[in-house]
Amino acid sequence: MNTTIILLLIFSYLLGSIPTGYLIAKRVMHIDIRQHGSGNPGAANVYRIVGKWAGVSTFLIDAIKGFVPVMLARHFCPDIYAIAIACGVVAILGHMWTIYLKFRGGKGVATSAGVFFALAPIPTTLAFITFVILVAIWGRISIGSIAACLVLPLASWCMSYPLAEKIMATAVGALVIYKHIPNIKRLLAQKELKFEDGAKKRQNHENK
Repeated sequence: MNTTIILLLIFSYLLGSIPTGYLIAKRVMHIDIRQHGSGNPGAANVYRIVGKWAGVSTFLIDAIKGFVPVMLARHFCPDIYAIAIACGVVAILGHMWTIYLKFRGGKGVATSAGVFFALAPIPTTLAFITFVILVAIWGRISIGSIAACLVLPLASWCMSYPLAEKIMATAVGALVIYKHIPNIKRLLAQKELKFEDGAKKRQNHENK
């Protein structure tokens, strides 16, 4: 393994590990987002606790964290497609288990979206549309996220993408769903918060 590949993998992990939601919450409200709401430093919890634009910014930046490593790998190692896949996986793992927060990170939805938008834009777009529709219908981010994790690998297997990419989509989808086990338990117990619940509570608090 040459120096370029090693540096790309290290960079991918460190970039993926940047705790966007944690940093934005610290900057905007001077709080540790892990001690509020669901305790997850992801876009949905940031949206509920900090605000709409903070949540949107967290999602976009987290997606960029996945997109950039793949594109850099393609640029520096254009003849070794497996490096792009490896950098994407490492970025997602960095987000989920970030070195900056004692290996306690997010669930990987946004970062995975960025990775797969670079690798497989059509399946990712289908997964994103599924996500948006189900969140609009059910009002729960977790339902949209879990469904998107099923649509992404299914769409990948139905299209002519490399086998390694299809396997990666399946593995990452399963891993993200695994990270949603607490949400699944709350959904079954009918205790899962809707997307707007936290935002409404925050607005009511601000109006007092």
